[in-house]
Amino acid sequence: MFKKTVEDLLQNALTERQDLFLIDFSISGDNAIKIVIDGDTGVLVEDCMFISRAIEHNIDRDEHDFSLEVLSSGATTPLVLPRQYAKHVGRNLEVRTNDGENLEGQLITTNEQGVVLKWKTREPKPVGKGKVTVTKEANIAFKDIKEAKVKIKF
Repeated sequence: MFKKTVEDLLQNALTERQDLFLIDFSISGDNAIKIVIDGDTGVLVEDCMFISRAIEHNIDRDEHDFSLEVLSSGATTPLVLPRQYAKHVGRNLEVRTNDGENLEGQLITTNEQGVVLKWKTREPKPVGKGKVTVTKEANIAFKDIKEAKVKIKF
């Protein structure tokens, strides 16, 4: 009953704010609610407060003892939903595929099926000694991605 109430309140808040979406939701045995959200243009503290208030202000504290934690998906947290990729177009991603291949490159585009990464690498010249810089591109389907993280450069 309590979990259903929280889920309904959360869903109503996310319906009101279409730019936000749910990454993770859990309620532990001692009614500790943990909600992780992300947004199409990122998440501000005000966005977390909006979700928190939508839930906390609609549950009677006298009836239910609970704690509530609303977080944004961190900068180094792996991307888990296709919707998260769009805001990272132009940034570098580190992608590990289901077959164990590791790729790192710039996210060029994303669509419903997957992503396109582009990177430069040095390869031996076809003729003669030395190496030449070549640009490579890979189309990776979401179903083939085991883990993807945004590479942050300082």
